[in-house]
Amino acid sequence: MKSALKILPWFFLALFATEIVVVMLPKGEGALHTKEFGRLPVLLNGRIQPFDSVARNSLLQMRSAGDVPLEFVTNKLGRVEEFPGWKFWHHPKKLKSTDWLLEVFFKPEAADTRPVFLIHHPDIISELKLGDKGIEKSGLRYYTFSELEPALPEIERQGKNADEVKDEQRTTYQKQIVKLSNAIMLYGRLKNSIQPQDTHNFRQLIEEYKTTLPGGLAAIRAQQSGEKFDEEAMMKFARLAQQFDVSSSLALPLVVPPLDAEKERNGWTSTGASLLGAMRSGEIHPAVDFLARMATAYAHDNAAEFNSAVAGYKNWLAPKFEKEVRKGRAEFYFNQIKAFLHATIIYISALVLAGGALLTFGTWPQLSESLRRSAFYLIGLAFLVHTFGLVFRMILEGRPPVTNLYSSAIFIGWGTCVLGWILERVYRLGIGSAVAGLAGFVTLLIAHNLALGGDTMEMLRAVLDTNFWLATHVVVVTLGYASTFVAGVLAMGYVILGLLTPILSVSVSQRGAGKNATGAETNIGKALTKMVYAIVCFATLFSFTGTVLGGIWADQSWGRFWGWDPKENGALLIVIWNALILHARWGGLVKERGLMNLAIFGNIITAWSWFGVNMLGVGLHSYGFMDSAFNYLMAFVGSQVALIILGCLPLSAWKSFQKSAEPPVAGGLEKMAG
Repeated sequence: MKSALKILPWFFLALFATEIVVVMLPKGEGALHTKEFGRLPVLLNGRIQPFDSVARNSLLQMRSAGDVPLEFVTNKLGRVEEFPGWKFWHHPKKLKSTDWLLEVFFKPEAADTRPVFLIHHPDIISELKLGDKGIEKSGLRYYTFSELEPALPEIERQGKNADEVKDEQRTTYQKQIVKLSNAIMLYGRLKNSIQPQDTHNFRQLIEEYKTTLPGGLAAIRAQQSGEKFDEEAMMKFARLAQQFDVSSSLALPLVVPPLDAEKERNGWTSTGASLLGAMRSGEIHPAVDFLARMATAYAHDNAAEFNSAVAGYKNWLAPKFEKEVRKGRAEFYFNQIKAFLHATIIYISALVLAGGALLTFGTWPQLSESLRRSAFYLIGLAFLVHTFGLVFRMILEGRPPVTNLYSSAIFIGWGTCVLGWILERVYRLGIGSAVAGLAGFVTLLIAHNLALGGDTMEMLRAVLDTNFWLATHVVVVTLGYASTFVAGVLAMGYVILGLLTPILSVSVSQRGAGKNATGAETNIGKALTKMVYAIVCFATLFSFTGTVLGGIWADQSWGRFWGWDPKENGALLIVIWNALILHARWGGLVKERGLMNLAIFGNIITAWSWFGVNMLGVGLHSYGFMDSAFNYLMAFVGSQVALIILGCLPLSAWKSFQKSAEPPVAGGLEKMAG
């Protein structure tokens, strides 16, 4: 038994490490080289990205997931639904993002049958008469374009009316109808991004355009000169040009690179605009020819021709657009490995193991120590995966780690993981690992939900476009956020463990904290107090320094050091609150429980500074606005207030402080700490 418990931490580490290695290994291609197509670069949202990112971000906006299910089950009520998430042993087939985008581009009739439109407002479902349609999953409903098509005029009408209402004044119904209307518009734009919608043979259409181009241009010039012209040639040419003009106005990603990369590297355009531009040059852009070959080959299931066109286009791009090709391949790899998703899974597992270690702390010391070590090793692995994803993303953006709300969540999770891991390395109680696991999981979950709005690597606003201040003010103040949250999470653990278990009164000898200043033996409650105090000191330093650096940046950007902007006030509140905690502790105004309650309230202040001030929609920092998070923020505030109330209960209600409770013996803890 003892030997098995010693092996257990290494087993968990090997298991998850193997999974990460498998994920990071390159994957082979199928008959169709769709992955190679997904790596091809395009220009969208002001930045170069691969087709795969266009597909993934579009699906996230439409159905809040990065792929499309292909297999379904029928429930007891006779409704079709996706495989439930808890049936993890099932691996139903799914359409990857790039494969879905290829269908939208070149097989729209197949794409129209995929359930990619999420509607979860019951009134919208009822209003559009969709109650007997759609695919269910966990109470959500997904619909195909074909199912929504009869209701498109009504969706467009209601979406237009709701769009005229200010964001903060919209009802939930109006917000959802606008989201649905935008999703359908996005879908339509994607359909026209390479070829005109409903085109069945784009290559043939291009050849026809090449043939009619000289005669059509000659007829137009003759008409303009008042000479006799070939009316049939002009009408035929005008019909084709009109199709390309519509496609050009709707196209979303710009897929055709400039011919002269040295003069206009960012001068990408759509296929429709490029074909219209051929009226001046008289020649079709080579990229359009390659894309037309891909379109026709994919539509007719000609794998050899499709693969040849993809390879030919990549070879054509490589000499002039080596940087863009490399960027597309790197971002495609980043999308495929899903580093933050796998880090989330490891964080959850470590949290469960750390929780098990705490629950068995005094009763099964050897099992507790084995679980604690397992959690500690997994937090280390999660940190490596998290760091890999963070650094990879920084390289892709060419920016410091924090540029928007999404990246701030990623970085705060990383910072809390570091602090939690250090705490566990010092105190070796399982609490540091629990904090790191919980904070890592929650922040990455927040980041995932923030990603549902679309591209998370979008171009920066002009005021943010400075790597120096992003690397100093933003990083430092974000570390202040992270450390304040860590102190709050530790305090939450203190209240929950103190009320429900006798663990806070367990004596413990850990490195450097075996006895207090008077020589008395310390316990877990006092150890937690030391952790919170140390983290609050750290948070005060970083939040204050970050706020001062922000003032200097504001002085350079806006000509004033401080303007009482809501975001500035939020940052100042964190500094003041952390200083208040320290002064209350130094002055003897609060003891252990008072310190913990103050630290928990620090979570509310930090969450407000992080998200809440953006929801006001005013001030120079309102560019991070995200109204959909309001309910979650209020729920979080409510939970923290509830914990503070519990933390104020009399000692008689705390199991850890009941005199009749006999604290368990922390057997074996001295050995594990030695």
